Amino acid sequence: MGNKAKHAFQHVLSVRLFLIVFFSIFTFCAFQIANSAAAISFQNQKEIFENMIPVIAEQYIGVPCEFGNGLKKSATMDNSHLFCLIYDMATKQAGLRYFGYMPMKELLKKTVEVQRHELKNGDLIVLKDSHAAMIYRIENQDKFYMIYASGERQQVISFNSQNVVFEVYWLENLKGFYRLTRDMFLPQD
Repeated sequence: MGNKAKHAFQHVLSVRLFLIVFFSIFTFCAFQIANSAAAISFQNQKEIFENMIPVIAEQYIGVPCEFGNGLKKSATMDNSHLFCLIYDMATKQAGLRYFGYMPMKELLKKTVEVQRHELKNGDLIVLKDSHAAMIYRIENQDKFYMIYASGERQQVISFNSQNVVFEVYWLENLKGFYRLTRDMFLPQD
């Protein structure tokens, strides 16, 4: 092979190598940007979800409650049906899809513990006996509103953290504050 042919061959190889490296870097960067956009998009969807919780939750205050029922089967509901319904409706508004109905025991397995100063709309306050209320509106760290299906009152009720019952019953029997894990939310098809 002559020098000119050898140089031409080396030039073609170096151009090909350059293009391979360039397209590899370009593809990697495009992939990273797409992942960042998806993460940002999920974060925006999560914020919409959290903002929809109070609007949706307040619609159910006063609905009669009965253990084992959901609104689709009867005009009553229990805690797990109430919480899953609120989550489902809020995720739809946020362009997500909620994992689906599950009994309270299973729902609580799909949560992670958070601290009181980290609370967000949709978090749960859980007692040692696994009874729970959903935190649906937060004014500040010391005042937030909760909703749950009260067996004693036989209806969905709301109360806030400055209520004496919160101090003498809920905090005295507190297991902790919990938030749904990210895998409970799916992209909407």
